[in-house]
Amino acid sequence: MGAPGGSDGQYPVIVWWSPLTGETGRLGECGRNKCFFTINKTYHNHPSTQAFLFYGTDFNIESLPLPRKAGHHWALFHEESPKNNYKLFHAPVITLFNHTATFSRLSHLPLTTQYLESLEHLTSQAHLIPLSQKNRLRRTLAPLVYVQSDCDPPSDRDVFVRELMRFIQVDSYGACLHNKDLPPHLKDSTAMDESGFHRILAQYKFILAFENAVCDDYITEKLWRPLKLGVVPVYYGAPNVGAWLPSNRSAVVVNPDELPERLARYLKRLDENDREYEAYLEWKHKREVSNQRLLTEMRDRKWGVQDITQENYIDVFECMVCNRVWENINRRKEGLTPKTWQAQASHLRCPPPRMFAFDSGPTSRSSLRAIWGPSYDQSKREARALRLLAERNRNFTVDQFWKQVFSD
Repeated sequence: MGAPGGSDGQYPVIVWWSPLTGETGRLGECGRNKCFFTINKTYHNHPSTQAFLFYGTDFNIESLPLPRKAGHHWALFHEESPKNNYKLFHAPVITLFNHTATFSRLSHLPLTTQYLESLEHLTSQAHLIPLSQKNRLRRTLAPLVYVQSDCDPPSDRDVFVRELMRFIQVDSYGACLHNKDLPPHLKDSTAMDESGFHRILAQYKFILAFENAVCDDYITEKLWRPLKLGVVPVYYGAPNVGAWLPSNRSAVVVNPDELPERLARYLKRLDENDREYEAYLEWKHKREVSNQRLLTEMRDRKWGVQDITQENYIDVFECMVCNRVWENINRRKEGLTPKTWQAQASHLRCPPPRMFAFDSGPTSRSSLRAIWGPSYDQSKREARALRLLAERNRNFTVDQFWKQVFSD
């Protein structure tokens, strides 16, 4: 096999082992450094191969680049919910990696704001409807809107919302707890970003913004969409969401230890009191983001969202690894000890799923509620088994993996 990208060993090879890109080979430029990126697994034992990149959702125990040489970097890109691959969220597996790009602000390349295009989008008043008009619309609309079609996820949001519906009116347009229809041309899930859909949501006073999982820094468009539209989010998800809100008073943050009935009483009070409600939109009217963490993150972020003038976060992730590989190449040339990067357990961590104990019953006959707790518990065993087998540093079969899981 010839060396990639030029004369023998000229550029380090970085292999996407569980591909996020479909490129068979590309010489990527990362500032002054260049690396050859490929999804071709035959480069596993190539002398120029320095790093392996993994996309978390497709991270597969059936195929790992073992044996792992002493200098091999492993890097994980995982921006998605834990429900996509729970075993990554435990210390034995996440600490197998040297470099991380995850939703956690503590990872090497934090993707926490991956659903927020810019501060200008956040402060824009393009969709803002005057409160007097919202009050008139209340004759035909509920104070709250809920749009979910991924039912019964690990956050157990549908059970909470069903209980909430006993005490306050909610218009639910999605498949979960459905009680109101969207116009036919907006029923497809691909219409979620259409202006017609946004116009419907913008008419409401509150949007139930409930994530599918509860982890620090796991914040999706569920939060940013209502803030962009000028609707007050009623948010359940990242326990540390306050660290990311545009101002101290821009969302009603749900306390899972309090009954939905109490939340309903508070929302009714805001619905009936214009001054108290408007306090949650003061930042929007002033176009003023006062949260220093959010301001700093958006200013310093090295990647863009839906912005062709900026690199995307996959390119930045690739270059982070490429530049670190080159840093060690240069250190060796100078007779210095190579640097060691190490993922920490905090780079991808979520608590066990929590089920609400209301008498609402399952939200659908095909409820997935029962699987999340056992799935999380088993994923801990899977993580320990994977760590043990990876540390033996030789290939293993699926049968060997499952035997290890259940002997644990």
